Amino acid sequence: MALAPKTIQGDEMKYVVAWEDRAGGSATDRETEVQRLLQVFAKWAPPESATFHQFVSRLDLGGGFAIVESDNPTDVADGPTRFFPFFDFHIYPVVDVAEGIRVLQEGAEFRSSVD
Repeated sequence: MALAPKTIQGDEMKYVVAWEDRAGGSATDRETEVQRLLQVFAKWAPPESATFHQFVSRLDLGGGFAIVESDNPTDVADGPTRFFPFFDFHIYPVVDVAEGIRVLQEGAEFRSSVD
């Protein structure tokens, strides 16, 4: 059985990009890393085809999250490729809760139909 891909609403997808500081080094090393991170961040701009709906930092400053929408997944990876020396990244494709509930309901209905 071949499964055809099903688009969710147009071509754009939302992603949660999460990052955490890479641990290690002395306090002096960390100070140097922070200065370098600030230099790099000041020169970076997200790709024009990526919309950042939220771009937030954790209160402990140990990481952060971005909600990014794009029709090109490689644009979502732009930030992580620029900042991977400083952070560990995870990228999760997501849908709005209403869409997730719809898919969950379809799955439940399918399972109920199987004898």
